[in-house]
Amino acid sequence: MGKKTKAIKKQELEKEKESPFSPSQIRLFIDEVKVEFTKIVWPDRKTTMGLTGVVIVFSILASAYLGSVDMLLGKLIDSVLR
Repeated sequence: MGKKTKAIKKQELEKEKESPFSPSQIRLFIDEVKVEFTKIVWPDRKTTMGLTGVVIVFSILASAYLGSVDMLLGKLIDSVLR
């Protein structure tokens, strides 16, 4: 008899558990996302433009460095293979 009550309780728990893709769960997720978006602190325009400039300059420097190393190693390997 104890096994039957455990099986019945297990079935009841499975019925209560909603699918994460049910409309009510999707709506709950969207509401939680909206609440989290209100907590975001966005930087001002000056900070954003300054950091964007730093990223662009660093990208140009890194690509120039990697390109020159690639060219140097290519010429070195080419001279070794000849």
